Amino acid sequence: MPSNDVRILAQAAVPTVAVGAVAAVVSGVVAGGKGAIGASIATVVVIIFMGLGLYVLQRTAKSLPHLFQAMGLMLYAAQILLLFIFMAAFKNTTLFNPKAFAISLVVGTLVWIAAQTRAHMKAKILYVEPEKSGHSS
Repeated sequence: MPSNDVRILAQAAVPTVAVGAVAAVVSGVVAGGKGAIGASIATVVVIIFMGLGLYVLQRTAKSLPHLFQAMGLMLYAAQILLLFIFMAAFKNTTLFNPKAFAISLVVGTLVWIAAQTRAHMKAKILYVEPEKSGHSS
């Protein structure tokens, strides 16, 4: 990954991890150990899903720039659908508190999207690649 992509990934992941840690503590206090486990698992799921999505989107932007916008819309729709499927699959689990998991998953996803949006807005990304001149003037 180019350094700009890594920077955007870090600027999205760090706030998500911080919110996930707070969610784990709050869930632990409210719902006990299973609440903390649910919030922690939700944070890991958000980071994996959204991180992979960012990676795929950056690869698409480099190799198929004409499909970037459509790919971005499709990717976010697929990520949200997969997160809902993930929540539905674990709604009756006894491994962790499903409510803490679901709330942490939604909050983590919203924080990731907001942080990624902010990172993209602040990044100084060239919209057009400058031409390299083969001769010196």
